Amino acid sequence: MNFMGWAGYAMQYLALLFVFITGLLVLLALVLFVIDRLQKGDAVRRNYPVIGRFRGVFSQLGEFFRQYFFAMDREEMPFNRAQREWVEGAADGRGNTVAFGSTRNLSVIGTPIFVNAAFPPLEDQFAKTDPMQIGPTARAPYTAKSIVNISGMSFGALSAPAVESLSKGAAKAGVWMNTGEGGLSPYHLAGGCDVVFQIGTARYGVRDQEGNLCDDKLREVAAHDQVKMFEIKLAQGAKPGKGGILPAEKVTEEIAAIRGIPAGQASLSPNRHDGVDDFGDLLDMVAHVREVTGKPVGFKTVVGSLGPFRELFALIRDREKDAPDFITIDGGEGGTGAAPMPLIDLVGMPIREALPLVVNLRDEYGLKDRIRIVASGKLVNPGDVAWALCAGADFITSARGFMFSLGCIQALKCNRNTCPTGITTHDPSLQKGLVVEDKYAKVAHYAKCLTKEVETIAHSVGVSEPRKMRRRHVRIVQADGTSKPMDEIFPRYKDQTKS
Repeated sequence: MNFMGWAGYAMQYLALLFVFITGLLVLLALVLFVIDRLQKGDAVRRNYPVIGRFRGVFSQLGEFFRQYFFAMDREEMPFNRAQREWVEGAADGRGNTVAFGSTRNLSVIGTPIFVNAAFPPLEDQFAKTDPMQIGPTARAPYTAKSIVNISGMSFGALSAPAVESLSKGAAKAGVWMNTGEGGLSPYHLAGGCDVVFQIGTARYGVRDQEGNLCDDKLREVAAHDQVKMFEIKLAQGAKPGKGGILPAEKVTEEIAAIRGIPAGQASLSPNRHDGVDDFGDLLDMVAHVREVTGKPVGFKTVVGSLGPFRELFALIRDREKDAPDFITIDGGEGGTGAAPMPLIDLVGMPIREALPLVVNLRDEYGLKDRIRIVASGKLVNPGDVAWALCAGADFITSARGFMFSLGCIQALKCNRNTCPTGITTHDPSLQKGLVVEDKYAKVAHYAKCLTKEVETIAHSVGVSEPRKMRRRHVRIVQADGTSKPMDEIFPRYKDQTKS
C-alpha cells in the first residue's frame, strides 16, 4: 500500500477517535449536568451545571499555586479566603484544623492575640455559654440562650429560601434571628426560631397608610410567641445617616404586601425616624413600643462620636424606667445589600474602637446590669467574637457570616438581583440553587461551631464562661510590632476588668 493509502487510513482512524472522544466528553458533560442539577449542597453547581465546577477546581488549585498566581489567604476584601474557608468548613460540619502553622500576619496593627492561662482548666472543666436575660422590666423578658445570633437581613434583601433556611437553622442551633427592616414574613417564622423584629425608619410591617407607627400592627406582631424582642433601627454601619435601599426589581407583590408599600417601586426608607428628633423622643418610642408589645425593646445604631452617647446615658440615668433593654452597636465597616460608596468607606466608627468606648460609658453610668450590649460588624470568626466579648459585649450578631454558611461566594451582586447562589435574588431560576433542606443544616453547624470555638478560646485563657473574658485576656498588636493588653488601651471604668 502506498503512502497516500496509509495516510487515508490514519486520517479516518483519527477522525473516528476524535468522534469517540468527543462523544465521551459530551456524555460525561451530560452526566455531570444531571448530577449537578440533582445535588443540593452547592448552589453554584446547581444553578450553573458543569461550568460551576470550575470554581471548586480553581479554589483547590489555589492551595498549590497561590504563591505564584493567586492572592494570598488573607489579602481579599471585604472578607478574605481564610475567613470564608473557616465558615465553609464550620457549615459543612467538618474539622477546621489546618497544617503547617498560621497564615495570619501577626504583626498587622490591631491583630488580637489572646492570653493563654499558665495553668488552664482541665479538659473536663471546659467553658460553657450561660443564658442571659434581656429586658427585666418588660412584661415578657427574654432569656437568650446563645452568644452568637443572626443579624438583621430582611426578606427582600434576601430571598425566601434564604430566609427560611436561616430560620430553620437558627431554631436548630438555638440562636435568635433578626428580621431586618422589611417586616415579618412567613419565612422568618417557618423554622420556629426566636425572632427579633426590627422597626426600621419606614416602619415596614407595622405602619399605617401614612407610614406612621401603628399600635394595632405592633400588637399583631408581638402576638407571635416566636417574636421575643423589638429593635428600633436608627442606623446601620454601611450607611449611617441614610435609610434602607431595596431596588424596584426586588419589590415583588409578596414583599410589597408584607412591607405595606406599592409593588415594583424602589423601597427607600427615610434616613431617620420621623418624630424622633432627640434622645428624649427615642426613649419615649422605646417605652411606648415596650408598653404596647410587652416585650424587650432596644435600638441599633452606629457610633460617630462619644458625646451623643454620654448625653444618652445621662438621660437614661434620670429616666431609667424608659431605658432601652439593649443597644446594638454596628461598626462603620458593616455590610449591606446596597449603599453609596462614600458611606460604606468613610462614615462611622469601626467596631474595634466603638464597642469598648460605649461599654465604658454604659458602665460609668451604672447601667451594666440594665442594658445589654450587642456587637455587630464583620464579626464572623471565633477570634472576632472572642475579641468582642473581651471588649464587653454581651451578645454578637452576624449577617455575612451566616450568608457564607448559606453558600455566599462574595460575588458582590447583592444589589442586582443576579446573585448566583440564590441568596439575594428573587429570580426563581437562581433561587432553585438554594435548597432549604440542605442549607439550614449548614446554618446550624456554623452557629454551633462558632460558639464552640469561642468557648475553646475562653477555656484557653482560663475562664469558665465566654462572657467572663476580660480585656486583660487579649493583647492588641501596635504599630511597632509589639502587643499591649486591651485593658491598657481601653481601660474599663474603675478597672472593672479585675472583677
